[in-house]
Amino acid sequence: MCDMDASGTGPGSESNRTDVAAGIDRRGFLGGVGGAAALGTLALMSAKRAAAAEAEPVAAGEDFPRGKPLRIKPILMYQCPQPADRASWRSYGGIDTEQAAAAEAVRITNELETLRKEAEFPIELQPLEKANSVQRIQALAATDTDLFLLYAAGGGTDWPLALTGIETPMIMFVRHQSGPFYLWYEIAHWRFLRQNGDQFALSKFDVDDVVVDRYDELQWRLRSLYGLKNACGTKMLTIGGLAAYSGPAQEHGPRVAKEVWGYSFADVTDEQFAERLAAARDDAVVVAEADRRTEALLKSPNVKLATERRFVFNSYLALHVVRKLLEETGASNFGFARCMGHAQIAMLDTPPCLVLSLANDLGYTAYCHTDLSHTMPGVLLRWIASRPTFVCNSHYPHDGLFTVAHCAAPRRMNGREDEPATLMTHFESDYGAACKTHYRKGQQVTVVVPNLRCTKWQGFRGTIVDSPSLPACRSQMEIRVDGDWRRLLREMEGFHVQVVYGDYMREIGYGLKKLGGQIEWECYSTC
Repeated sequence: MCDMDASGTGPGSESNRTDVAAGIDRRGFLGGVGGAAALGTLALMSAKRAAAAEAEPVAAGEDFPRGKPLRIKPILMYQCPQPADRASWRSYGGIDTEQAAAAEAVRITNELETLRKEAEFPIELQPLEKANSVQRIQALAATDTDLFLLYAAGGGTDWPLALTGIETPMIMFVRHQSGPFYLWYEIAHWRFLRQNGDQFALSKFDVDDVVVDRYDELQWRLRSLYGLKNACGTKMLTIGGLAAYSGPAQEHGPRVAKEVWGYSFADVTDEQFAERLAAARDDAVVVAEADRRTEALLKSPNVKLATERRFVFNSYLALHVVRKLLEETGASNFGFARCMGHAQIAMLDTPPCLVLSLANDLGYTAYCHTDLSHTMPGVLLRWIASRPTFVCNSHYPHDGLFTVAHCAAPRRMNGREDEPATLMTHFESDYGAACKTHYRKGQQVTVVVPNLRCTKWQGFRGTIVDSPSLPACRSQMEIRVDGDWRRLLREMEGFHVQVVYGDYMREIGYGLKKLGGQIEWECYSTC
C-alpha cells in the first residue's frame, strides 16, 4: 500500500547526505548512521495535517490532531436475472431488481454515513456506484481511491475472476442477517478466495478482507488502513543525523524505512540546531512565549515540579526551534540522534526528554534517538490509535509481567486527557527535565516489540498493573501480559518497544499484511 517515487531527489537523497559521527549512549551500544539516503518525494502529509501539527497545544478533551482522510469508494454489485421457463434462472440473494438495488444503495449510504460520524479518524466517502456487470466493475476499478468497499449482493460466475485484477486495497461486505441476503455470503470463500478450488488462490486478499454484517468489524479494518496511509511517506527530521541503538538497526533501518514505508529524511546538524536555538534565546517574543507555556504547564493541577524550572523553559525553547524546522521541512517525525550524549544535552541545557514528551502530546511522533527500528512501529501506532505512543526499554519477562521504562513519556495517552506527571531529572544524567507520567492502573495497552533488523514485530495485549518508581528511567509501567508470556520470553527480539493505550492488535496485523508481508507480525495474545 506504500507506493514510492524512486527518484531519490528529496532532501534526504544521496546528494543531500549529512555524515554523522558515531555517538555513545549510557551503555556504550549506540551506533551512528551517517544521514541515510531517502527515496525522497513521497509526502503524504496534507495541509490540514500540517496545520494541526503546528497548532496550539491541544486542550484537554479536544480531538487529537488527525491525518489525511481514508478515501472509500463503495460499490454495490448485483444482477437482475430474467425468469426462464423450467430452468434455474436465479442465484441466491435478495437484491434481484433495480428497485431493490436502489433501496439497498440508500441503506448502504446511510449506514456508511453513520460509520463516518462515529469514527475517531477521518473518512472521505466517495459516491456509491452500482455495478450490474463485469464491464462496469472493470470501469470502476480505475477510480482514484484508497479503498474499494464492495457490497457483494450478487453477480455471475465470472465476476470473482474480474475482481482479482483490482490493485487498490479492497474489502468485501456481505449480508447474512443485517439486511437483504447476499449471494456472496455463500460464494465469497470458495468461488472468490479459493477460486473454485480447495486452497486459497489469491495473494492480495484473504479471509480478513471479507466482513459479514457487522460495521464494527469493518471499522477496525478501516482504522488500520487509515493508519497505514498516514504512516507511509513519513518525513523524519533527524537532529544530528540518524543514530541507531544497535548495529542491526544501523545497517537495515534506513533501507526498510525507504523501501517499505517510503520515508524521507531532513538532516539538521547539531551546529545548525545550536544556531537556531541561540537565535531563539535572543528573541524576546519567543522567550516570552516559552516562559508563558512553562508557567501554564507548572500551574496544571496534576503536574508536580521536582527539578529546576529553567529546564522546563529550556525544553519549550527547544520545542519552538523543532517546530519551526518541522514546518520548514514538512516533516512530522523527529528525534535527537545522541539524546544522552554530552554534546546534545549541553546544547539544549537539558536532555531532550521533555521536548519529546510535549511534542508527542501535540500530535507529532518524536522518540529518543533517531532509531528507525522503533520509529516505524511508533508512527504506525500513532496513526492507527489517534493517540501518542510511548517508546521505552524492555525488561526480562517473568511471571506474566513485562516491565517498560523511559524518560521521554507522553501524557495524553488516550488522545484527550493528560495523565498526572512529575517533572524531574533525566535518570542517567540526573540533570534537566524529564516527565514521569503516572500511568493509569487497569488500563489496557498494546505493546509492540520490533526486532533490530526492522523485519519483524512481536506484540501482545496487556494491562497496566503498576506505575512504580524503580531506580530506572523515570516513566515506568508494569504490564500484565494477556497471552503466552513464556513463549514471548523464549522468542523475544529487539530492545526498545512501543506502548499505546487501547487494543490495536488486529489493526497492526491487518495493516502489516497490506505491506505484502515485508514486515513479519507475531502476536502473543488472541488476535
